[in-house]
This record gives sequence, C-alpha cells and structure tokens, in this order.
Amino acid sequence: MFCDGCGATVQSGQRFCNNCGKQIVGPVSLAQPRPGRVQAHVRLLALFWLAFSAFNTVGAIVLYIVANTIFAHAREFGAPEAAGAFLRPLLSVIAILLLAKAALGFIAGWGLLQHESWARILALVLGFISLFTNIPFGTALGIYTMWVLLSSDSEREYEALAAARAA
Repeated sequence: MFCDGCGATVQSGQRFCNNCGKQIVGPVSLAQPRPGRVQAHVRLLALFWLAFSAFNTVGAIVLYIVANTIFAHAREFGAPEAAGAFLRPLLSVIAILLLAKAALGFIAGWGLLQHESWARILALVLGFISLFTNIPFGTALGIYTMWVLLSSDSEREYEALAAARAA
C-alpha cells in the first residue's frame, strides 16, 4: 500500500505516513508506483530502431543495385567513362556502410527488447551517428534515443532492467 501524498509504502492500519507525515484517512490505495522513463519508453525505442533499420536496409539494397546496374553500363548510354568509374565504387561503398549501419540497428533494437546491458551503449552510439546522417528521421530517432537512454538516472534504471532480466 502507498501514501497518496508522496507514494511511500504504508502499512495496513497506519494512521500517518512515515515519509511525509500526511494523515491516512480511509482505505489506503493499492496503486503501483509509476514506471520510470526508461521502462516506459525502451520497448517503443527498440521498435523504432528495428523499423528504421529495415528502411536503411531497403535503401542500401536499392543504392547498391543502382550503382552496379546503371553506372556499370553508363558508357553505353553515352555518359563519360569518368562518371561510371567514379560513381560506381563510391555508391557501392556508401551502400555497404548503410547496410552495416542497418545491421547494427537491428542488433541494437533486439538488444533493447531483451534488455541486454550492451544495447544501451550501442543504441546511443547509433543515435549520435543518426543525428547527422539520416535527416530528418534519423535526427528525430537520435534525439529520442538520447532522451530515453542518456541521463545518469536512465543508466541506473536500464541496468536495473538488465539485472532483473538476467535474474
């Protein structure tokens, strides 16, 4: 049972709260304490990372296909040789890096769903990278990731979730 003034635990039959001194009148409610910010948002954050990584995967595949079909045959369409020789490897490397970022995003999303202790750090690193690389959706996801996971209270609460899962 909890005090309706401060939320402290109150014993049955107790007339005053030990924490705030408020008089207990009537029945004491059996309300649960409110979940913390991390507990309330970590599942949604994990789902956002999984969805965002799926979009990055599709984009990487499309970019790789474009780089290796259109620019591989660019000379046949009358484009200068330098355009295909420069753009094809550049776009292929960008596609591979985007695919690697998507794979890390899938891993971070899964880790957050499972409350793995390493997933918090991975999600924060990816959130910081996404601030600048995927405007505007990556920026929004990066800000949300940092809001949920960055403060010291968030670190303590996430570690408690990870420890509860491990036990």
